[in-house]
Amino acid sequence: MDKKKTPVFVDTNVFVIDLRYKDDVNFSANRDFLDFVAGQGKGFTSITNLLELCGILSFNLNEQQISELFHYFPLKYGVEIIPSHNIESFLEISVKEIMEIIYKKASFGDALIAHFIKNHAGGNAVFVSWDAVHFKHLVPIKTMTPKEFLLTIQR
Repeated sequence: MDKKKTPVFVDTNVFVIDLRYKDDVNFSANRDFLDFVAGQGKGFTSITNLLELCGILSFNLNEQQISELFHYFPLKYGVEIIPSHNIESFLEISVKEIMEIIYKKASFGDALIAHFIKNHAGGNAVFVSWDAVHFKHLVPIKTMTPKEFLLTIQR
């Protein structure tokens, strides 16, 4: 697998570490990973991940800052938002499909992410999360941590 050409679905926790936890033990590897993804132009995340990030940071940001985070996020990180980054859009999800993922022992949030991966990520994409192990049995694509991803591109 050529990681330089592989689409990379980035999970919320990668962005949270970058924006909030500069002292995290994984911050440097996390930052290197985000720089690589932005440089390759193959990164994407879902609208659910972006909304989750806005919700997490809402406790420390005012309304204008949250709005700016939402609107400028793709530019800041060089990622695409699937299926849409339009604030007027609607989330179309299948409750049946979400329940099928939850039956596999997933939280609702993880099931939403897995649903987007199943429906919008191509088979050659990679899902990168610090919680990659939680998704291995939920998604039809390879899962790995940012550190694992960086190690594979250095080979």
